[in-house]
Amino acid sequence: MDDAFIRHLYREHHQVNRLPSPHLIADWLDGILQFLFPEMSELRFATERAFRLHYRTNDLKLYTILDALSDQAVPPADTVRNAFEARLPHIHATLIEDAEAILSGDPAAVSRVEVITTYPGFYALAVHRIAHYLHELGVGLLARMLSEIAHSKTGIEIHPAAQIGRRFCIDHGTGVVIGETVHIGDDVKMYQGVTLGALSVKKEMARTKRHPTIEDRVVIYAGATILGGDTVIGADSIIGGNTWIVKSVAVGSRIYYDWRVPEQPTK
Repeated sequence: MDDAFIRHLYREHHQVNRLPSPHLIADWLDGILQFLFPEMSELRFATERAFRLHYRTNDLKLYTILDALSDQAVPPADTVRNAFEARLPHIHATLIEDAEAILSGDPAAVSRVEVITTYPGFYALAVHRIAHYLHELGVGLLARMLSEIAHSKTGIEIHPAAQIGRRFCIDHGTGVVIGETVHIGDDVKMYQGVTLGALSVKKEMARTKRHPTIEDRVVIYAGATILGGDTVIGADSIIGGNTWIVKSVAVGSRIYYDWRVPEQPTK
């Protein structure tokens, strides 16, 4: 191999800012989900003290991750860690609501345990709730790394900056894309293959609202594409499968794409 190329790569390796280990991030994420949901954990604790010690061991991983990001102009590790810990009860309560919404909205769901342990939509949303708060705390790179773990496992891509309300339900989920500036209200349900995206990907629009707003109690069926920062789907609307929407939809609308094979003329 060319010596100049080797030297060039060596200098890049030498000069790159520190980054946390992806394996450590994945381990910490697994640990925090297992802490929040015993259904996800193989461990059983003989005492509360052992349970608390287990949490602190996993918490040390977060501190190590945040310390490794100190070159990225993020807030101090202690500040982020303490704020995140204080937020955990709220994240947990919100996710329990999400699980109950999936259970009540899916006839195939038998129990909350089944939802928490097997539904990719719940897993992707659980990771998003965690990543979103870390994004709000100014740790955007870590939040993106977490969202990509969920994306790789479920096929559901949710930008950590997206704002998602209470009792959100993603059914099936594969191929769902939710962009950075999406706003989703409460009690929204969507199916696989839904895209909430931007009409333009120009770099100068990076700090503008580029993605749609979905108001409360909207249902979006499989394959629907909704684009644009000015696009608002009004509350209580139903968006049918395989629709393409780039303009706002009034409250209580029913939008369908009805494709039928034309009848053949009789001879």
